Amino acid sequence: MTSTVHTLDLPSGDLDVTVDDQGQGRPFLLLHGGGGPQTVAPFAGLLAAQRPARVITPVHPGFGGTARPDWLTDVATLAQAYVRLLDELGLTDVTVVGNSIGGWITAELALLDSERVGSVVLVNAAGIKVPGHPVADPFSLTPAELSRLAFHDPAKFAVDPATLPEAARAVMAAHRAALQVYSGPYVMEDPTLRERLAKVTHPALVAWGESDEVVDAEYGRAYAAAIPEARFELLPATGHMPQLETPEQLLAALWDFADSHATNRR
Repeated sequence: MTSTVHTLDLPSGDLDVTVDDQGQGRPFLLLHGGGGPQTVAPFAGLLAAQRPARVITPVHPGFGGTARPDWLTDVATLAQAYVRLLDELGLTDVTVVGNSIGGWITAELALLDSERVGSVVLVNAAGIKVPGHPVADPFSLTPAELSRLAFHDPAKFAVDPATLPEAARAVMAAHRAALQVYSGPYVMEDPTLRERLAKVTHPALVAWGESDEVVDAEYGRAYAAAIPEARFELLPATGHMPQLETPEQLLAALWDFADSHATNRR
């Protein structure tokens, strides 16, 4: 795996994005959620090792010790940055995969209708408004409360910040601050997104951990219903981050979908 910094030219200014790049084969752009890049790093390695896949994993600016320029404050601009990254890398037929707020970025990226994108996969994505099924507010919950909502088996993944070194607590605080900026004034949702998703033309898979109480399964079904011809797949015995809790299950669903929609068979 190689980690490099790409300087992307955006209308608002230059943006430095740290990117991990590993494996060879069909290209995947893997976008992490509010827990930071470590929530997808093991899965990126698994995908690159077990399938003929090149896995591109950027760190959202402000996460993982990276800098976020003051003008970068919203998910739509992040989506534009990642299309620009695909342009710079010269990739085509890319499967874009995003979890949580990374899924929201993926949805906005799909609306940009880039010719470099072959298909999109939303994994327990945030971003839309579904009456009666609100997104849990991560900023009003303790880490223990959030874990109980996020995991099928919280005991395996619970983290007590009090037991962590000071540096690790500082990273968690930085991730929380960055997430708060990107999540916007409505907290993890854009009231206009659900209606706009009708314009998505890429094949889409909406994969959902059935035990998720951060964004529940009905929220996931509403996401899939908003995207023309999207496929909804419920993943049993897993929660908000299937890539951590049941990675092999997500890998199988993801690969089957990407393979069935690939323009360039490998």
